[in-house]
Amino acid sequence: FTHSPQSPPFPSTPGHAHVIIIFPFLYWWLAGGQACLPAAQMALDLVNNRSDILPDYELELIYYDSLCDPGEATKLLYDLLYTEPIKIVLMPGCSSVSTLVAEAARMWNLIVLSYGSSSPALSNRQRFPTFFRTHPSATLHNPTRVQLFQKWKWTKIATIQQTTEVFTSTLDDLEERVKEAGIEISVRQSFLTDPAVAVKNLKRQDARIIVGLFYETEARKVFCEVYKEKLFGKKYVWFLIGWYADNWFKIKDPAINCTVEQMTEAVQGHVTTEIVMLNPETVRGASNLTSQEFLDQLMSKLGGKNPEETGGFQEAPLAYDAVWALALALNKTVGPLKAKGYRLEDFNYNNREITAEIYRAMNTSSFEGVSGHVVFDAQGSRMAWTLIEQLQDGSYKKIGYYDSTKGNLSWYGNDKWIGGSPFPVADQTVVIEQYRYLSQKLFVSVSVFACLGILLGIVCLTFNIYNSNVRYIQNSQPYLNNMTAVGCMMALAAVFPLGIDGLHVHRRQFPVVCQFRLWLLGLGFSLAYGSMFTKIWWVHTVFTKKEEKKDRRKHLEPWKLYATVGVLLGIDVLSLMIWQIVDPLHITVEKFTREAPKADLDVLIQPLLEHCSSEKMNTWLGVVYGYKGLLLLLGIFLAYETKSVSTEKINDHRAVGMAIYNVAVLCMITAPVTMILSSQQDASFAFASLAIVFSVYITLVVLFVPKMRRLITRGEWQSDAQETVKTGSSTNNNDEEKSRQLERENKELQKIIQEKEERVSELRNQLHERQALRSRRRASTITNQNHSSTPPQPISDTRSLAPPPGYPLNRNNCHTSRLQMLYK
Repeated sequence: FTHSPQSPPFPSTPGHAHVIIIFPFLYWWLAGGQACLPAAQMALDLVNNRSDILPDYELELIYYDSLCDPGEATKLLYDLLYTEPIKIVLMPGCSSVSTLVAEAARMWNLIVLSYGSSSPALSNRQRFPTFFRTHPSATLHNPTRVQLFQKWKWTKIATIQQTTEVFTSTLDDLEERVKEAGIEISVRQSFLTDPAVAVKNLKRQDARIIVGLFYETEARKVFCEVYKEKLFGKKYVWFLIGWYADNWFKIKDPAINCTVEQMTEAVQGHVTTEIVMLNPETVRGASNLTSQEFLDQLMSKLGGKNPEETGGFQEAPLAYDAVWALALALNKTVGPLKAKGYRLEDFNYNNREITAEIYRAMNTSSFEGVSGHVVFDAQGSRMAWTLIEQLQDGSYKKIGYYDSTKGNLSWYGNDKWIGGSPFPVADQTVVIEQYRYLSQKLFVSVSVFACLGILLGIVCLTFNIYNSNVRYIQNSQPYLNNMTAVGCMMALAAVFPLGIDGLHVHRRQFPVVCQFRLWLLGLGFSLAYGSMFTKIWWVHTVFTKKEEKKDRRKHLEPWKLYATVGVLLGIDVLSLMIWQIVDPLHITVEKFTREAPKADLDVLIQPLLEHCSSEKMNTWLGVVYGYKGLLLLLGIFLAYETKSVSTEKINDHRAVGMAIYNVAVLCMITAPVTMILSSQQDASFAFASLAIVFSVYITLVVLFVPKMRRLITRGEWQSDAQETVKTGSSTNNNDEEKSRQLERENKELQKIIQEKEERVSELRNQLHERQALRSRRRASTITNQNHSSTPPQPISDTRSLAPPPGYPLNRNNCHTSRLQMLYK
């Protein structure tokens, strides 16, 4: 074969149908005539030897080398059309030549049948009305690709293409199909000769699922750049065309500067979609050959050449079936043409009726060929299966087939991803949500302390109830102590729902846990702290008021103390009910910064943390914390004011004050710290729960342990109990009455003393005035005697020196002992 076409003599005798095949023989084009020409000759030989196919005709093959160049093909076409004899069918190979020939052929009413054209642009009946092809359109890959995208749940892909019509048309079709399937082409890159910039853009825009559309030579350039940019591995999946040679990445190419080892590493794991060009089943079709028998005969024709190095070897079955499709169609037209008075040899470039009959016969073709079932769609393109392969360890492995006519995807073995990755490759970094749960060791440790505290509370409560008749216990208001113990145990019980999270309960039950936390803490605080606050408030009210009010406050009845605790408890219950009804607690999820795992995986961990929250959580917390905070501050103030007071009515108020100090300090520190550490579940739980535990332990120890110690060491619970049994409750009543009588007598005596002191003060004033008057009179008498020399006369009126009425004593006879007696 030479690259310059020769014009052999055409036989013009009747009975010959001239079929012109324009083969490309360029070494680099895989659909070339090196293997397709022998396959077509094999088919012609079998057809001409069959007596049931065109018995009166002989098909003759005339072939030319188009160089896969549209310009060369144009020259050949016009040489063929304007030289004898008349041609019936043209059979071009590559898409660029088929586009030119098929568009011009309708002007001469010629049927065009291609065996190697895959351009989607050829599927256009308005532009190419007489075109057929046994090679499916390149768009047949796209339904398979879309099926795979959907199977592996990819919603975002990228593309890189060589700027030729066949790949541009294929990509346009793919874009329409993925859009219908809800898949986005996020990155679309193209190149003419150098793919370096396009590959860098894929890397920069974080492309993961990449469809590559280019010829084999450009594929080597692309993957050399892929290796340089590290755009391969577990994070990436490449989809390529399957009609490359099996060792395409190992072929030495001066256009690239990558080694075979580097290329092998870069292409590892890519997926190819390839038209099934050889029937995988053992079926004898129209030629009475199985696919394997066809391959054996073809290899014999090739003289033992390496199939991987023989251009067009994969497309050879298509060329073989193209000749059979033409022969069967011409055979089908003989009868209808004869009925109309025509013969095949009557064909000329102006006879549309013969062309129409051949078109109808081709359009209805359906037979089993060595490439599979041969049938054409409405655009004249072959309908076929698609083979899905993956490159594993340097060789292609079949992983499935796709039948586009039925939409069936047949998978080899199990349908897991073949790449060996523990996670399926994703179109973007996989984000795995991971909830943060409380440390179980911490929860168990705190729970043990809480259980021990509840046990201590039970012991204290039992002790207080059992010894409630003892005088010393009675004077400490045992019912308030009982409330304190119960409140402490409720607060400790709140530790358990505080440590329960999504690890233990379902999300639907989590709001119930949130409500338990709120109610147990609120009511526990109101009972425990409220009863202590009531004690210290009563002591402060009685012993720090003025004397006239103190007497009325001293006899405050016990029910008033219990009412005070009830008011504090009622405020909490009412506020919690309003909160729960108006803005109930529900579960909210806090998201943190995504974290990369230590392993080299395309995965990010999204930490999540569950919280109990409501729509206006900050408002409610502000109200609750404000109210509780004021109680704590007031409790500290009252405890400080009454630290030096001593009373028998509440003999443990100093211990209550100490407990209030500790509870207030722990609460005021813990509340803001837990709000700050709310995003750290372990630290937040540790601060909150340990504050509760320490507060309860301190309260129980300070209030109850001294009482236990006193009763045990002094034995007071025995004597007081016996006395109570003997005298009964009347003893207590008599003592109370005597105490009140003594207080009244003492008050009367104090009033008498005050009156006497006022009288003594008045008399002393009068005495001072008389002494002053007497001194003035003496001074005046002496002065007169000096001026008149008259001797002084004795005072005859002794009444002037007499004491004033009501004052029987004078200075001389006012004895000191009598004055003291009067003062007393």
